[in-house]
Amino acid sequence: MSTEDAAAQPAAPKKKPLPPRSERRGAERAPTDLVDNRRRLWTRLKSEYDFTSRYLPVDGHWLHYVDEGPRDAPPVLLVHGNPTWSFYWRGLIESLRDKHRVIAIDLVGMGFSEKPQDFDYCLANHTAVLESFVEELRLRNITLGLHDWGGAIGMGFARRHPELIRALIVTNTSAFPSAEMPKLIGTARTRFPGSFLVRRLGLFSKIALRTTLHRRKGGLNPVEKLAYLQPYKSYTDRVAIDAFVKDIPMDPSHRSWGELEATAEALEQFKDRPTLIAWGMRDFVFRKSFLDEWVRRLPEAQVQRFDDCGHWLMEEAPAEISKLVAEFLNGLESVGSVAEGEAVQAAD
Repeated sequence: MSTEDAAAQPAAPKKKPLPPRSERRGAERAPTDLVDNRRRLWTRLKSEYDFTSRYLPVDGHWLHYVDEGPRDAPPVLLVHGNPTWSFYWRGLIESLRDKHRVIAIDLVGMGFSEKPQDFDYCLANHTAVLESFVEELRLRNITLGLHDWGGAIGMGFARRHPELIRALIVTNTSAFPSAEMPKLIGTARTRFPGSFLVRRLGLFSKIALRTTLHRRKGGLNPVEKLAYLQPYKSYTDRVAIDAFVKDIPMDPSHRSWGELEATAEALEQFKDRPTLIAWGMRDFVFRKSFLDEWVRRLPEAQVQRFDDCGHWLMEEAPAEISKLVAEFLNGLESVGSVAEGEAVQAAD
């Protein structure tokens, strides 16, 4: 190629380098459309969700999260499910943040996070994104809080990095294969009418508002309803909701079966971790059999059953759960203090 020909060739586009890690924390550095959408909705949610929003580019996608409390405290990392987002954990965040560092992520495609249409929404990829998120924030000594899909994703991460896990908080979730499938969820998994109902009509979130509660006979208040519906107001916004439903592995032929089975087999290594299990017993999806399986796999866990609560336990018993978790975390601190004292005595 001649010098003239080379000069005529269009220059390859330069990739804009990410700013230093220490500078990638504020929402002002996230894409404008994400930030604007978040700000518009946040002003309507402030009475229920008054936290500082943070954005972080992870594996090519912008994730929204909240990070409250003292930075030198051991982190409590909360992982939500479908079709919720970090808003689900607001009561726990509010109650713990004076003494504990509390981080609640919006999974890719959910809440205020970016909702890419070309992302491969499967269990392995969600787990990989969470893994990268933890590494970006350099989290260690983690107490992992799990709900719904957060169980499979969070424990998938824990399987890869057991050395980072300090303790577990398990609420109405699963991290192992099961043959149980409510008819409503089974219908939602189909291409038709499932995807039409979930993505086109947005019925999955709307039905969740009715079926996930039992104690709260009057349902959620208007602001709470808005919080669970508005982030998924359009067909494109609901891409991850639809994908989550279809990614439930029911047999070994499903592409996420192997990932979930590997996580299930690894649960035994967490038998020695302090574990709190809080369970809404009126859950029509994660029924008593799921709780029994958790107890079988983690027999030393502290278990608290809420007989009159459903799947969205944090929406029905926020004060009780917050008190329970605070006591659990304080117990971890006491154990740590005793262990440190014994180590000092042994050294003397």
